[in-house]
Amino acid sequence: MINPEIFDHDFDTYLKVIADFTENELIPAENEMVEAGAVPPRIVVRMAELGLFAITIPRVYGGLEWTMEQQVRLTFEFTRASCVYRSRFSTVIGLCSQAILDHGTEEQRQRLLPAMAAGELVTAFALTEEEAGSDASSLTTTAVRSGGTYVLNGSKRYITNAAWADAFVVFARTDQSKPGAEGISAFIVDAGSNGVRTALPAIMNGHAEGPVGEIHLEDVEVPVENLLGGVEGVGLTMALRGINHARLHVAATCIGQGTRLLEETTTHVNSRRQFGSAIAELGAVQATLGGSFAELEAGRSLTVECARAFDEGSIPRHRIAAAKLFSSEMVGRVADRCVQLLGGEGIVGPHPVPRMWRDVRALRIYEGSSPIHERNLGRAMIKQVATDGTLPNTYRA
Repeated sequence: MINPEIFDHDFDTYLKVIADFTENELIPAENEMVEAGAVPPRIVVRMAELGLFAITIPRVYGGLEWTMEQQVRLTFEFTRASCVYRSRFSTVIGLCSQAILDHGTEEQRQRLLPAMAAGELVTAFALTEEEAGSDASSLTTTAVRSGGTYVLNGSKRYITNAAWADAFVVFARTDQSKPGAEGISAFIVDAGSNGVRTALPAIMNGHAEGPVGEIHLEDVEVPVENLLGGVEGVGLTMALRGINHARLHVAATCIGQGTRLLEETTTHVNSRRQFGSAIAELGAVQATLGGSFAELEAGRSLTVECARAFDEGSIPRHRIAAAKLFSSEMVGRVADRCVQLLGGEGIVGPHPVPRMWRDVRALRIYEGSSPIHERNLGRAMIKQVATDGTLPNTYRA
């Protein structure tokens, strides 16, 4: 439940609350989280109290209703800590809440969003399958109408919060005669329903304390009123608003992670002495840090610009894709350089940089992999220039 005082904060005050929470609670608890193999329960409670599950949800539904630019600035702050923390509320504030907000019925919004904002209803976005990753329209999970229910069968994988969610937004094929996206619908599925089973992987390469999971659905009965929006066949359209929102949040996460990586690494090179002086005095070290900072700031600027355009009412999807692509590739390069500058400490021991190095690798895959974004952006450029000679999302007087 959100501390009522939070609703009285203006944005700058709230941003400082979250910055202090990151510095004084999230970062100090990282080693405890690693040892336990999970985010400490008290931290999850604090996240809910401070409204982190509510930052994107309108106030009329119990949320804080910060703008996209404000959400991005908040993400810059709380992702200076391990991005595993963010994963506990990311699907609530992004993919799930945005799909429900834009496409759900008013009854569904009233029923679900206030509990999501309070951190009392954790949701997971169940789209990906074994044969349906980047090509989401190839999913094979089925939903067959039977009187007042739909019966769902199929499996999902790589699902954030699968093991902790109270409900899933599940995408399933309702019309077998329509291949591709046309026959896909979205459903709200109670995680406690008969026939629902979840499983966690034995090994994670990064994000070990917040592993993705599998969801298996066997003859799961879902009430008709849980068909998202009450409409069949538009499930992937419903997913797009949330996906653009989530991609921008991932770009901001890359900036937060890159900021922490460079802060930790600069502290190290200032204190590490070799050949009679701090290695920070070496020109090669300075050049590595300086180049990394320039790339970080380029990603920050692009992400903020996309957020501002989003707030103006236009979703600049190509620029958002570019921001996610650039920032995720950038933070991977920065993390690799930081591990190199740490030397042995980058490979052995509990320093946060190598842990973050492993964590940020996944960001080049989540919410659209880098090769898919490169391909899609190239296609958009070719089409748009052939049409009117301009690049996608170009602003001209």
